[in-house]
Amino acid sequence: MEYPPNNLPRRAHEPGDEWVFGPDGVRHWGRYGAAGLLAWHRDGAVMLQLRSTWSHHGDTWGIPGGALRVYESPVEGAMREANEEAGVLAENLTVLFTSVFDLEFWRYTTVVAEAADAFIPVIGDAESQALAWVALDDVDGLSLHPAFGASWPGLRARLDEFRDTGEA
Repeated sequence: MEYPPNNLPRRAHEPGDEWVFGPDGVRHWGRYGAAGLLAWHRDGAVMLQLRSTWSHHGDTWGIPGGALRVYESPVEGAMREANEEAGVLAENLTVLFTSVFDLEFWRYTTVVAEAADAFIPVIGDAESQALAWVALDDVDGLSLHPAFGASWPGLRARLDEFRDTGEA
C-alpha cells in the first residue's frame, strides 16, 4: 500500500520518531517514549481510532497517540497527537488521570481526559481509517490493539469509579 493513502497528509519526522528495541528484541515506537489520549464523555463513551491497515497492528482499535518529542511531557504529547490524528482540541478536555506502562528503557503513558462534549472527531492524517465514540460496554467486542487491549480493563475500572464517585 502506498503511503500516505487517500492523499492524507504525511507528518514530518521528528528526532524521537524511531523504534526502540528492548532486551527481548521487541520494538516500541518513540525514542523518548510515547503517549496517547483516551477521551471519555459522561454519556458513557470513549473516542477510539481504527488504525490504518499499513500501521503497526493495523486494522485494530486503539487511541490516538505516538512518539513523544524530546521537550514534551506525556500530557502535551498525547494532546498534540490527538489533535494531529483526530482533530481533538485540548481546551475541550479535562485530564482525569494517567496510566503508565513502564519497561524501564521505554514507557507509554495513557492520558485519560473528560471531554466537555461528544465532539465529532476528524481524521487528520493517514494513521486512521476511522474515529468513533464507542460505548464503554462495546469496547471489548472490538478488535483492539494488543497494548490497548491489555490496558483496557484497568482503564475501564477507573472510568467506572470516576463516573460513580467523581474521582479516579
